[in-house]
Amino acid sequence: MKKIRGGDVRAAGVPDGPAMGVALSCIPRAVKALGRDAALERLADVAAAPDAHGDDEYFAPVAQRLVADAREAARRFVEREAPAPLANYCEDAEAGALDQMRNSLRLPSALRGALMPDAHRGYGLPIGGVLETEGTVIPYAVGVDIACRMKLSVLDVEPEALDSGAALEQALLTQTQFGTGAKLRKRADHDAMHDERWRLTPLATRLRDKAADQLGTSGSGNHFVEFGLLTLPEADLGLPAGRYVALLSHSGSRGAGAQIASHYSKLARELHPELPKELSYLSWLDLDHDSGREYLQLMRLMGEYASACHAVIHERVTGHLKAEVLAGVENHHNFAWTAERDGREVVVHRKGATPAAAGELGVIPGSMAAPGFVVRGKGAPDSIESASHGAGRRMSRTAATQQFNWQMVRPLLRERGVKVLSAGIDENPFAYKDIEAVMAAQTDLVDVIARFDPRIVRMADAGERPED
Repeated sequence: MKKIRGGDVRAAGVPDGPAMGVALSCIPRAVKALGRDAALERLADVAAAPDAHGDDEYFAPVAQRLVADAREAARRFVEREAPAPLANYCEDAEAGALDQMRNSLRLPSALRGALMPDAHRGYGLPIGGVLETEGTVIPYAVGVDIACRMKLSVLDVEPEALDSGAALEQALLTQTQFGTGAKLRKRADHDAMHDERWRLTPLATRLRDKAADQLGTSGSGNHFVEFGLLTLPEADLGLPAGRYVALLSHSGSRGAGAQIASHYSKLARELHPELPKELSYLSWLDLDHDSGREYLQLMRLMGEYASACHAVIHERVTGHLKAEVLAGVENHHNFAWTAERDGREVVVHRKGATPAAAGELGVIPGSMAAPGFVVRGKGAPDSIESASHGAGRRMSRTAATQQFNWQMVRPLLRERGVKVLSAGIDENPFAYKDIEAVMAAQTDLVDVIARFDPRIVRMADAGERPED
């Protein structure tokens, strides 16, 4: 009887590699029982459908090896032949932010990207990064603080109230709460807390009570509630040109959003162990899989919840002042939007980027001592209809803490007429880029319609004294 060799096994459909060695070790017993030709036919059947032959009397090890090899091949990362196109609006982008943006464009589902003028390094996608994908959503391309957003309310308060300030200060001190675990003395309520999506998963159900406790509060870090002077050069926002007192807040989805982000980011990384280290935080969830659909629904719920937090904050502050809201603007900047482009559904991730579709309103803040701007988007296609979400940090929080103290910052605050009720030194204005330069870099992306100058600022209390 002619001996069976590797070529015979290969002809039966078994590839070179580990499975070939397993097959050759199984052949002698199969040939002894079945004969040469029948053994090769049996092997060919196993090779053609290994999933169906995991318990084959003679070739089960071959089937199992082929199945394992197929799974390993499916997990192997195959990046795009060429990176997706990038529009870079950040001329002074640090190398780390550029590397992160370019890495994101290697992903197989990436279609295009854009880097905003305020960009700096983050996790996975840089802050100020915009990434369009098809068929996938990337939790770290949304960010840890899901649906972090801005809300501005223009009030029927005379601008002179900013000079005396006492009533406005008391409104912030008594009606706002900041920091990890912060909650109001008496729970607020909002329609967002009765959304059916709180029952979508066991995780969401567990988080609802915590979210209800934190409704109407702000986080730590760069989150703030502040009063300032809004200057409207021309009639807009349903208002005549003029100077107005405005209330501006910046915060996100609190502890609930952070835990949803953590859960699905970890899950995405577990699903993609094949990714190289530099792409690990860009792990994705497929939208045709339950995990991807769940994340999208809970991310959108966090958007409603973050908006509800701002609504409660503004209602409490304006109610305390017995003020009327004349106009308002609201937008979030850590989110993934589904859209249709060229006949296909895409996902636009904006991590620290403001939506700027044609005619769309948004707020781009500066720092506690620098102006912010109300803008109207121009719908620039290269930017994926996006703009910056702020001035952007020019140094890390650690560096800002090491290099500055409030004694160094107070002269600038006095010069700008800003009173800081509480904040950490890592949020001092010198830690941020020049907002005027950032705005100059995106004149093709947005039109400025109003300027907001902070005057009374409250952030999380870091145990320091911003004021003398």
